[in-house]
Amino acid sequence: MFKGSKQVISDEKKIDELLSRGVAEALPSHDSLKKLLMSGERLRIKLGVDPTGERLHLGHSVPLLKLRDFQELGHTIVFIVGDFTAVIGDTSDKESERPMLSQGDIKKNMVTWKSQVGKILDLSKTEFRRNSEWLGKLTYREIGEHADLFSVADFTARENIKRRLEQGKRVSLREVLYPLMQGYDSVAVKADVELGGSDQRFNLLAGRTLQEHFKQTPQHVLTFSLITDASGKKLSKTGSATAYVSDSPDDLFGKTMSIPDDLTRQYFISMTRVPLGEVEQLLAGHPRDAKLALAHELVRMYHGARLADESKENFLKTFSQKEIPTDAPMCTIQAGQTVADALLAAGVIASKSEFRRLLDAGGVKIAGTEEKLTSNSLEKISTGTTLRLGKHQFVKIIK
Repeated sequence: MFKGSKQVISDEKKIDELLSRGVAEALPSHDSLKKLLMSGERLRIKLGVDPTGERLHLGHSVPLLKLRDFQELGHTIVFIVGDFTAVIGDTSDKESERPMLSQGDIKKNMVTWKSQVGKILDLSKTEFRRNSEWLGKLTYREIGEHADLFSVADFTARENIKRRLEQGKRVSLREVLYPLMQGYDSVAVKADVELGGSDQRFNLLAGRTLQEHFKQTPQHVLTFSLITDASGKKLSKTGSATAYVSDSPDDLFGKTMSIPDDLTRQYFISMTRVPLGEVEQLLAGHPRDAKLALAHELVRMYHGARLADESKENFLKTFSQKEIPTDAPMCTIQAGQTVADALLAAGVIASKSEFRRLLDAGGVKIAGTEEKLTSNSLEKISTGTTLRLGKHQFVKIIK
């Protein structure tokens, strides 16, 4: 850390909101982190994300917006792309071990990450790092030194690991390495504060242990409550209902409108910076109006006010007046392709198995008539037919 930067803002009101809005826990304590932020020191704020998918979803926006809060106070942001940790895979929120990713998959997934992060952060004031810079150079001796700081009991005491062991599920030794790697990231970039989900608590605290071992001041940790989808599961990088920061305006608007009413408050607090007083006023009204405001704000954040207005108008026309959108994306069926093949190739669906489940549940319809399609009738539709997938997704089929 270094002092004397005139760019650092020690506004107590802003710092209080930073430390409370959407925050689950501050470690070692809220008071010690507030004191550090009020000191006028310019801090290094770290977030690491593994490129296990090509697109960042709205769950990622929660820590990214918090990074922006720190950035606006004048602190240095260190965004780490876990191109090395992605090979190992973090199982903090998983009920089974992650598969190892290939270097090719990781490289492919990283292509547009920087531009996506740039939708939220000022990249000119952000350190964009890859942890292969330092993790790829460690020797077995050094890894052994890091591992000696933790016991097997420390790792197996974690709730999800303990549950898997009790259920007789496999826990690989590879998984034990992940907290060491994430912790060493904090040593490498000399982090003062690290952000992460509440499910990553063990990994985040590992950074403090390793920093202390290397004679650095242990970082503070700020965790967030997990953001869930309609089924109550943590937001993931896959699924037709997953909303991404790179979604089209209409898709982002429609997916937001599909969340349960009781998640609107959590989304407003964690995924936007609408003043909290205004949020409470919106939530006091009709749930649909509050959700319309949320969808509009999210589209405005990533696409601008004009497109947010247009998306709202399109949504209201489509779902209130039962109109079919005129600008539905087109999907061309090539020779030898099934409809599912073409939708997958166009990126409209995440997987054919997921599309099959939607089809079997009656969730694939001809827009306008609401005729439910089966696997047989789907292949017989004529060119120019617009399909409704689920509640809010449309696509025009061209043969």
